[in-house]
Amino acid sequence: MPVISLGEAHEVLYGDAVFLDVREQSEWDLGHVPDALHIPRAQVAARVEQEVPDKTRRVVVYCARGARSQIAAQTLLARGYERVANLVDGFTGWEEHGLPAVVPSTLPDDQRRRYSRHLLIPEVGEAGQRRLLNARVLLVGAGGLGSPASLYLAAAGVGTIGIVDEDVVDDSNLQRQIVHTTSRVGEPKVESARETLEALNPDVNVRTFRERLTSENVDRILGEGWDVIVDGADNFPTRYLVNDASVWHGIPVVHGSIYRFEGQVTVFKPREGPCYRCLFPTPPPAELAPSCAEGGVLGVLPGTVGSLQATEALKLVLEIGESLIGRLQLFDALGATFTEVALRRDPDCPVCGENPTIADYIDYLEFCSR
Repeated sequence: MPVISLGEAHEVLYGDAVFLDVREQSEWDLGHVPDALHIPRAQVAARVEQEVPDKTRRVVVYCARGARSQIAAQTLLARGYERVANLVDGFTGWEEHGLPAVVPSTLPDDQRRRYSRHLLIPEVGEAGQRRLLNARVLLVGAGGLGSPASLYLAAAGVGTIGIVDEDVVDDSNLQRQIVHTTSRVGEPKVESARETLEALNPDVNVRTFRERLTSENVDRILGEGWDVIVDGADNFPTRYLVNDASVWHGIPVVHGSIYRFEGQVTVFKPREGPCYRCLFPTPPPAELAPSCAEGGVLGVLPGTVGSLQATEALKLVLEIGESLIGRLQLFDALGATFTEVALRRDPDCPVCGENPTIADYIDYLEFCSR
């Protein structure tokens, strides 16, 4: 009996092949290969010549796991069909490998309209959108990076967004912190951000933590079950605290930083790549850490870097694409160039290495303030 692998079948999916689903109606209703022809196995002999009159056409027959479709394929061969193949692992394997499938909609009409462009993408689709709606992403900082990242995560339908920030909105923030408005100057950033995000997308639940991340509260905050952390901190103490906590809690971090005309983005995923301390085991001396207020930043730069962070966070949630694990993306706004640097895990890293030497949180002195 000729067979066809999942990969080979996917290659001919949108060609001239006919995909024949021989499962029962109740199975078909739960999901099927796009544009497939449905004939239950018991009806194949009676209906197939009417539905597929060209016996030279390629026919891929499938059921749930391949047993019933093998019998149906033999029926087609006996009736003179020349190019018949049984799909290895059937529709169950097809779904398990994330191949395109038509599934019944479980989203209400308003969500189908709101996320319609996502639903058109095979790598996202309705299953991916449901995953986003169930996802939990924690943003450390509601400033320059947290602003664009939070807006795009909310617009994408990430169901729960947490925001950690103790600061208030200042008019000097508004040049780059686009989640806030002039009318909210003096208000807590977390509340200002929540108002904007919930107005943008009512599907999103915003959890606010109006506090500075410290060794005293980091386990409580990270213990709420976040899928991804987006690190928009602009100071070394918070970056190291986020790193150590993420390693010990097993949560991937999308790291971003900006300075004047330059930005960088990478992903630190515990046990799959390096962590922040693999690159910088300890913070630099205070005199070598530039003041955020003195250094300055081009107002649009956080939009570029924050959008890249949001993109990486969505890819991690959806488990699609090639993430920036082990790769540092450098952006030069003046030159309009991207440069990629390979990162490697340090076996002697004091936190994620083979013999870690740091086992407790460290509250380093603040180097610069938001």
